[in-house]
Amino acid sequence: MSDAAPTAGASAFDRSSSDDALERLADAIRRITSISIGRPIPDREIDAATGVLEGVASRLESAAPLEKRPRRQPTPTTDPRQLFPTSPIIGRSNPLAPPARFWAAPGEDGTPELRGSVTFGYQYEGPPTCVHGGVIAELFDEMLGSANIIANHPAMTGTLTIRYRRVTPLHVPLDLAARCTGTERRKVFTWGGLYLNGELTAEAEGIFIATHPGLMLDIVTANAEQAGVPVIDEGFIELVGEAASDPSHE
Repeated sequence: MSDAAPTAGASAFDRSSSDDALERLADAIRRITSISIGRPIPDREIDAATGVLEGVASRLESAAPLEKRPRRQPTPTTDPRQLFPTSPIIGRSNPLAPPARFWAAPGEDGTPELRGSVTFGYQYEGPPTCVHGGVIAELFDEMLGSANIIANHPAMTGTLTIRYRRVTPLHVPLDLAARCTGTERRKVFTWGGLYLNGELTAEAEGIFIATHPGLMLDIVTANAEQAGVPVIDEGFIELVGEAASDPSHE
């Protein structure tokens, strides 16, 4: 388990106009959130902006059908930036997520590992000038899970242990790394690090549990039946169902 800071890199991937539009919308919302949380704004400007945003919200609600947007099924060959585009933790199309960027890089043994970078804005503040520890923990959870996917060991979080080595500052570029470190039957072991200028500010160790697609299908179906609004699209149900019937998953 290396503490070495990650090196930068990126890989090309195909994008759709929908991806670009959603990322632009998310980036605009992030900007608004950061300003409204972290900077003093005159009341008259808040009132004016609120009126405009309420109109935008109503317009989008009227234009959008009451159904769940299709969810992509990540695979080991999926570009890390496309693994979970609507995730509230690492989704570039989700304004709740920090503006983190990720790419795959070969590890010491040739297995793909996750690399990334992020700068946390005012909306992620915990103690004054510091990134909230809970935000760091949730970022690690999704990072480690993504590292497992690109290493061809997809699994769900069992336990996650975070070590905060020092405070992590706001508005400073940070580097990210995560790698699958081994497996034992259904258990998948993973490590992740958050770096400032090459030094760890926090690290995480996780134990993930490989889940049979049939069990995942049961979970998804039960949740969808209980929800009062659409929470899953039929295409995703079909994908998971096909995986559940694949003999190789037995």
